Amino acid sequence: MEPYVFFLAFFLSIFFYVIVQYFFVRKKYFDDFNHRTSHKTIATRSGGISIFSSLFFISILYYFLKIELFDYSLFIPLGILFTIGVYDDLYQADFKIKFLMQLIVSKILIDQGFVISSLYGFLGIYEIPWVFSQLVTAVGFIIIVNAFNFIDGIDGLAISETVKNLCFFLYILLPDDPLYNLGFILLFICIPFYFFNFKKKRKIFLGDAGSLFLGGVNIIFLFHILSPDVALGNLNDTNKVLLLFTVLFYPLVDLIRVVIIRIKNKKSPFTADQNHLHHWLVSKSLSHLKVTFLIISFSSILLLFVTLK
Repeated sequence: MEPYVFFLAFFLSIFFYVIVQYFFVRKKYFDDFNHRTSHKTIATRSGGISIFSSLFFISILYYFLKIELFDYSLFIPLGILFTIGVYDDLYQADFKIKFLMQLIVSKILIDQGFVISSLYGFLGIYEIPWVFSQLVTAVGFIIIVNAFNFIDGIDGLAISETVKNLCFFLYILLPDDPLYNLGFILLFICIPFYFFNFKKKRKIFLGDAGSLFLGGVNIIFLFHILSPDVALGNLNDTNKVLLLFTVLFYPLVDLIRVVIIRIKNKKSPFTADQNHLHHWLVSKSLSHLKVTFLIISFSSILLLFVTLK
């Protein structure tokens, strides 16, 4: 892939961050202030639309040039997740509808070959019968995509988790891997988001469109890596399931903790609140930037420990 593709992704994303937010401001689509929000300035939930639009525009351009950067059919499941997120950002979709659509997306990914067919000895389990592998994949998909949605509560955390994971995926995958180009392009699309997310005024948030879309991207990479046919270069001796849990350490720990607290308080697991670990750290007078840095640093060190042991 030519280097100018990365420059295109970088500068095109900046264009979309600016122009989509301008549209949101004109239409007064602001992120509301309430008891759960931690910002006190005008902000828009337009980041996810900008990221998706940048990737889509680049893909359309190369599609007409008859250059396949990656499997463009991935826009079907990712596009559905993105659409659910946009609708939720604008109209507050019912969680039952989101859950149903997530199940549909998981089945589409299964049919595209992104299925957990082996646990590589985890809990003494290796190959999984086809029916159960689909069930495990669907359950895994629901857990992971909502875990990413849950951590999008403070500036920089969800995008940093994605950037960290993309860097790791690009490190362990071979350059001729079918997802390699997708990872690099998304990495250069995501990096400019930091500037807009940490601005003092007119901030840009990912929104559900961004967290669900990026959650889906992470799932595609993770399920791809779990395939027995995918080589991991120098990490072939590392247990792939252990690798998956390590990559997802913070989102999974936070999800489990929050769900337990909500059930203990006799609330729906899908009820939004500020019981997340990152919210607790912010309540200790730490800035969003410091909390994000602490969480990502710890997750990265843990990942390095597992991969370099």
